[in-house]
Amino acid sequence: MHKKDWKKDILTIPNLLSLFRLLLIPVYVWIYFNGNHLVAAGIFALSCLTDMLDGFIARRFNMISTVGKVLDPFADKATQLTMIICLLIKHPQLIPVICVFLVKEIFQLIAAAIMLRKRLVLRGALLTGKISTTLLFTSLVAMVVFPQLDPTCITIISVVVSIALLIAMIDYGRAFFTDNPMRHSLDEELEGN
Repeated sequence: MHKKDWKKDILTIPNLLSLFRLLLIPVYVWIYFNGNHLVAAGIFALSCLTDMLDGFIARRFNMISTVGKVLDPFADKATQLTMIICLLIKHPQLIPVICVFLVKEIFQLIAAAIMLRKRLVLRGALLTGKISTTLLFTSLVAMVVFPQLDPTCITIISVVVSIALLIAMIDYGRAFFTDNPMRHSLDEELEGN
């Protein structure tokens, strides 16, 4: 790989924003556990904003890179998992959420690896995945901003988010393992970059 190609693939604004999101994780944890929930929610909102911004910039200015296709979802999942764990310490009602979240992510990782062996990839995130992620993020933010939420409310949130994650996992299973228009050849993907 030439030096110019390396910079084009790695040193892009979207990739730097994804790295920034990863650096925000320990800051969020420290502030959350020091009891400043509003600032922690603000940091999380900043993380969400940079997530939307990096995707927009990547598509709008043709800065989509192979590194970004791995780094962006990794930063998302690391942020989500960190928030769930932080909240789980106070709200054990979130155990189903973390269990379904982990099963879904491990399933998707294994399914993606199987598809790669067949030289297939998905074109992008499915609608059910986007909905479940949005529901997860908004629920987590609400629990951070309102730390005294009623336990019954937390239980309801946990059930709804777990169901949304399960639906997304089933939908991804169908996309990975059936003849789905979201699937295409890895060679097409590589030619597009």
